Amino acid sequence: MTLPSFAVNRDDAIKEYVREKEVDIAIVELSKSLDVSADMRRISPLLPNDSSVIVIGQEDAISTIRNLKNMGFYYLFWPASKQEVVDFIKNVYRNREQMNGLGKKRDAKKVAIWGCSGGTGASMIASELSLYLSRKRDAKCLLVDHDYHAGNLDIMLKLEGFEKREASISAVETELDETFAGSMTRKVNDLLSVLALTSDEHSSYELKEYTRVLEGLLSEQNNFIVSDLSKGSQTSSDYKYLLEMVDTVVLVFSPAVSSVRQLKKVSERLTAHAPEVRQIVVLNNVQPPKATVLNSKDLRDFLGKDVDIEISFDAGILKHIINDGYLADSRLPVASSLQGLASIVLGENRVSSKQAVKRWFSFG
Repeated sequence: MTLPSFAVNRDDAIKEYVREKEVDIAIVELSKSLDVSADMRRISPLLPNDSSVIVIGQEDAISTIRNLKNMGFYYLFWPASKQEVVDFIKNVYRNREQMNGLGKKRDAKKVAIWGCSGGTGASMIASELSLYLSRKRDAKCLLVDHDYHAGNLDIMLKLEGFEKREASISAVETELDETFAGSMTRKVNDLLSVLALTSDEHSSYELKEYTRVLEGLLSEQNNFIVSDLSKGSQTSSDYKYLLEMVDTVVLVFSPAVSSVRQLKKVSERLTAHAPEVRQIVVLNNVQPPKATVLNSKDLRDFLGKDVDIEISFDAGILKHIINDGYLADSRLPVASSLQGLASIVLGENRVSSKQAVKRWFSFG
């Protein structure tokens, strides 16, 4: 083991350090933290998935240990003696060498953007969320396109000359590894890539299964995998994916009867069969208020709860997408909604997320 080096526990400092160096073991000192789990949810996307992470804190609670373990982090309660710290680090290093327990690489958090009906803007939300997490929150992301023959992700992502990758599924047994999977993606920026496949030879079902295989191979290389599951690209296998593989489902709906009914159906199914999956409900008002049948009270009464994020109708959204930059960077009201969605995905308190955590971050 080499001598440790130190970096200030600030997002830009962490990003600069870990993206430029290979970090075997990171020690995050949060002994002054008021909420260790929340602070680590904020920091987690900045850390490489192949680094072993030790969190030092003063919260003497089983829930803290459980939360950090679920995130793939070790927890060392403070105060601890010098010998206890040394023994703890040695044990972590041993696990890392043997690829045991939390010594294994952490997989990306899987976020599914689920359109409850056609035209709800699921692709826009998937694109903007991925862009914001990578550009503003320094998280390494993979955006997965499930529309194999059409779609507008290239417009949302501002990709010129974009072509979906031609899939050759017959090569799956001989060529499939992380390097090959990476070659099937298109780079959007330093921390964001898009996986978008097409084929005239294979069915959408075959392409979807192939996409899942590539997604799995790329999981350890990313902090988040965001799947665009717009209504038109959904299949029965996607329901199984939501129940078994996803960490967070963003349910996007419009104030139309069919969309609201589908939202309730999917939400109840998730609650019954996958209660551990986090649900984020997003209302996208795709029409002017005068053109909608259901109002806020109707939605609350039918759903039995409030929505988490609401996007107001704005005729300027489409024009901005086509002619200008990204929506989350704009002065349109939608920017605040998209930023709020990202904060919820990151597990942040939206009120206090801007407060700096002035502690130390050490690497070994």
